[in-house]
Amino acid sequence: MHLLRLGARVTLLDAWGPGNSRASSGGETRIIRATYGPNAHYTRMAARALELWTEHERRWNRKLLHRTGVLWMAGAEDRFEKASLPLLRAANVEFEELSAADAGRRFPQINFQNVTWCIWERESGFLTARRNCRIVLDHFLAEGGEYRELSVAPGAVENRQMRGLSLSDGTTLRADHYVFACGPWLGKLFPDVIGDFVRPTRQEVFFFGTPPGDPQYSETHLPAWIDRGPDFIYYGVPGNDCRGFKAGDDARGPECDPATLERTASLDMLRKVRHHVEFRFPGLKDAPLLESRVCQYEQTPDENFIIDRHPAAENAWLVGGGSGHGYKHGPAVGELVAQMVLGGKAIDPFFSLSRFARR
Repeated sequence: MHLLRLGARVTLLDAWGPGNSRASSGGETRIIRATYGPNAHYTRMAARALELWTEHERRWNRKLLHRTGVLWMAGAEDRFEKASLPLLRAANVEFEELSAADAGRRFPQINFQNVTWCIWERESGFLTARRNCRIVLDHFLAEGGEYRELSVAPGAVENRQMRGLSLSDGTTLRADHYVFACGPWLGKLFPDVIGDFVRPTRQEVFFFGTPPGDPQYSETHLPAWIDRGPDFIYYGVPGNDCRGFKAGDDARGPECDPATLERTASLDMLRKVRHHVEFRFPGLKDAPLLESRVCQYEQTPDENFIIDRHPAAENAWLVGGGSGHGYKHGPAVGELVAQMVLGGKAIDPFFSLSRFARR
């Protein structure tokens, strides 16, 4: 969409469609927050993404962002959280520092045992990921973009240029520039350039039933939350669209193939997540499981994005490595990539492929 608005003629290709169940952006919801420890890149990018999500809500008159706030719970080891504070201020992100006691008075549904203090991002929240993918496609088409539901094989590279793409309908697509934003498939498409720098990992999330007629676990009464302890990070989203109380373990799962992965949740992970939910939210003890999802992260070695030109093809760009936090940054990433492709904006070494050569 950003390329289109800069005057390019754009064809979008997707093998299984926007927000499909195998895509890393195919789930119901994604938390958007700007707390990223000492990493100023993501704090600034999250702040910009929030601006763009909000702008497009107004432009399209569609609900994209649910501003429930995000509550980040810090444990005794809180260097990450403390490092976030000056960066949040510099990015003009609205937040409060809350003691565990103050947070307990504000959110009595939560047990703050072992929590030392909290960051409360008031204007953050969650995005309806799958739905938003389809909304963006609809408006991309309305603004003059072209969309084809086909899979792609990269073209041959000759004289530092990528030639036409081979499409699954037997045709060839030629363009001046190619942008490959292929999530967990980026390494497979470019085994020699990306390879294991993007590893898909299996992740599981669960939706628990809340007490009947009790709104305190809904988005009107509870924020999205992230609970960081000495050796864990759990996260969750209050009830949205009657789907129940979402919770997941942020620990990276085993490697997987997202094209063939059987997406049945495991009992071991269900027990682990349920145990933490019941500890942190005592009112949800014995809450029934309503739904589960098996998705994936596309993990880079340092958990940072890849945004770079193909090293052998000046007209091809590689964008991926979301590492579990890519979706929410989408509007800001799209804006940055469009400026690189058409405006000559320099590649940021923080996101470049060359950083892996130095490891």
